[in-house]
Amino acid sequence: MAIAQLSHSIRIHKASKETIFPSQITDERESLVMVKKLFATSISCITYLRGLFPESSYGERHLEDLSLRILREDKKCPGSVHIVKWIQGCFDAMEKKYLHMAVLTLYENPEEPEKVTEIYQFKFKYTKEGVTMDFDSNTSIGTGTKSEDIKKASILLIRKLYILMQNLGPLPSEVTLTMKLYYYNAVTPHDYQPPGFKEGENSHILLFEGEPKNLQVGMVSTGFHSIKLKVITEATRVSDLENNLFQKNSTTEIAHQGLDCDEEEEECNDQIHRTNVAYSQQSSEKSRKKRKVSEPVKRFIPDRK
Repeated sequence: MAIAQLSHSIRIHKASKETIFPSQITDERESLVMVKKLFATSISCITYLRGLFPESSYGERHLEDLSLRILREDKKCPGSVHIVKWIQGCFDAMEKKYLHMAVLTLYENPEEPEKVTEIYQFKFKYTKEGVTMDFDSNTSIGTGTKSEDIKKASILLIRKLYILMQNLGPLPSEVTLTMKLYYYNAVTPHDYQPPGFKEGENSHILLFEGEPKNLQVGMVSTGFHSIKLKVITEATRVSDLENNLFQKNSTTEIAHQGLDCDEEEEECNDQIHRTNVAYSQQSSEKSRKKRKVSEPVKRFIPDRK
């Protein structure tokens, strides 16, 4: 039998000199480091608090009074090695300013990847000065702000993500994990694939198990980069706590394969529906344009037994 959903709490410690984020962001290089660490920390938080990997697959790092678990390559747990390689592949696409969205998806049946049970969508923007990591929230830090303000916004987003993960109901006993990458077509070479990824299927249909809830977590913009996170999960997993912390809609607007619209896809206007009702893209010439997609060379099923 699969183990019960892991329930971890945020541990409080005295301030530590060892920290995750850079102390200053004064140029594009430091901004890119910040966005990479924020992305990796978020993925680690999701996989840890959703009980996808054992404790041995994580190292401990401090973020002010928070003790976080950061995913690492654990040879005893092949799944953790896959995820770390996915993150590194995303880093490669960020460095080249190709990556538009990274979508971590969980589904129950390995033979039906279009029937999803939980989605974590990270959206990236590259400003004239640099990149933006977009978390979809009223809490955002704009271009040209101080390093301390950016750090505070980042910590707030990690706190909100931790609270959300701790209060979501359990996942199904067996889930399969994958990640799809979407690109800015105008600048991405047709034959580009980041390490660990291959050309993905540009599916036009996604199904959601149960009644979906859209949770907008927030956005951080450094003036060089920005990152944004949205979570879509079953309504039955969302506690009353989320009613006060996150924005939710009974239906979720999506675009090109169930994802958010952005500058290139503003004419897309899809909706998320219950099982057996497909995401249906509206007939717009722009939404029909083939979108470059990558998927992992290998999907995997976490060993939660």
